[in-house]
Amino acid sequence: MERTAVDSVIHLAAKKQVGESTRDPLLYYAHNIDALANVVSAVSSVGVPRVVFSSTAAVYGETAETAVAEESSTTPINPYGRSKLVGEWLLADTARAKGFRAASLRFFNVAGASDAKLADPGVTNLVPIVVEAALNGRPVQIFGDDYPTPDGTCVRDYVHVEDVASAHVAALDHLTGAGDPHRVFNIGGGAGSSVRDVISAVEAASGRQVEARVGPRRDGDPASVVASVARANTEIGWAAHFSLSEIVSSEWAARA
Repeated sequence: MERTAVDSVIHLAAKKQVGESTRDPLLYYAHNIDALANVVSAVSSVGVPRVVFSSTAAVYGETAETAVAEESSTTPINPYGRSKLVGEWLLADTARAKGFRAASLRFFNVAGASDAKLADPGVTNLVPIVVEAALNGRPVQIFGDDYPTPDGTCVRDYVHVEDVASAHVAALDHLTGAGDPHRVFNIGGGAGSSVRDVISAVEAASGRQVEARVGPRRDGDPASVVASVARANTEIGWAAHFSLSEIVSSEWAARA
């Protein structure tokens, strides 16, 4: 940072699999907190004035709120979510103490791809799971279809990875002015899509039928979780531009 006169840092690096975090919490605290502390220590010692931190909606835990705002309760239910919330605290406390400005971006369900070379090979979230099912002719498991939602399946907020990228730029631009030492922003589409909506979108993008098998509900799955993005709209001038159809189409094009 001293050699290259760094004036801004965007911290993206993290471990992010919920199940793995439960099996090996020390790994997650080492990567997501200890490593972040090293970066923030360098930032504060050199005097870098701006930091943007990639956080997660997992910090909210099992919320009962349909539209989740930044002021909502943060009660993460797994080591991954807890490690990211502690990371936010670490960044906020140091920003206040050392005089730099920082923003934590809480991503909701990120999906899609801007290029096949940049496609995420992981199959741990719903969109890539359904796309892989369409590619390989496998059924998709739906965990409960009796929720109080329009079609009975869980509703979630999906945001394209390119919109997430633009959110980082908007947050960084925002930090060039005066203001609070640390702000938190939800980064989501601001609209909900059900499990069946995602399956239908993949069928439309792929031209293939996807068999859905309904099973019992999973413990801890709320009926609907959608981001309130009013703060990001107002304070940093950011809004998502990609629809669910465009998110799924880009994922399909990158994987097919």
